[in-house]
Amino acid sequence: MIMADNDCLFCKIAVGTISSTKLYEDNKVICFLDIRPNNPGHTLVVPKQHSRNIFDMPEDDIHAVFIATKKLAHAVRASLEADGINIVMNNEPGAGQVVFHSHVHVIPRFKNDGFKHWVGKPYSEGQAEEVQKRILKALKK
Repeated sequence: MIMADNDCLFCKIAVGTISSTKLYEDNKVICFLDIRPNNPGHTLVVPKQHSRNIFDMPEDDIHAVFIATKKLAHAVRASLEADGINIVMNNEPGAGQVVFHSHVHVIPRFKNDGFKHWVGKPYSEGQAEEVQKRILKALKK
C-alpha cells in the first residue's frame, strides 16, 4: 500500500487527483515533465510513497527511483538529442528543495543553454582532512 500525504502536490499527482504530463509509471515511481523546466524535457522522477527527501526515503524507493532515472535519462537524451544530462536531487531548503516529497530531476543539457553550474572552491590548509574525520565519525554511527 502506498503511503501518501494528503497535502503533498506530488502525492496528488501520484494518485491521479492532479494531472501531469506523465512519461513513465510503474508500481513504485511516476515520472513526468517539470512544469518549470530548465530545458524542454526536464523530467521529475518521483517515488509514489511519500518521503520528504533522501534522509527518510526507504532504500527500496531509492533503488526504484534510480532505476527509473537511468531509463528516463536514456530516453530524454536520445529523443531530444541532448549533449548531456544532469541528474539532480535537492534535499532540504538549504540545497534548493521547494517541494517536500523526494524527487530526482533529469535535466537535458545542450551546448550554450545558459544553465550554470556551481563554482568549486578549494579547501583551505588542513580543511579536507578535518572534513574527512568528521564524515568518517558520522559514518560509524
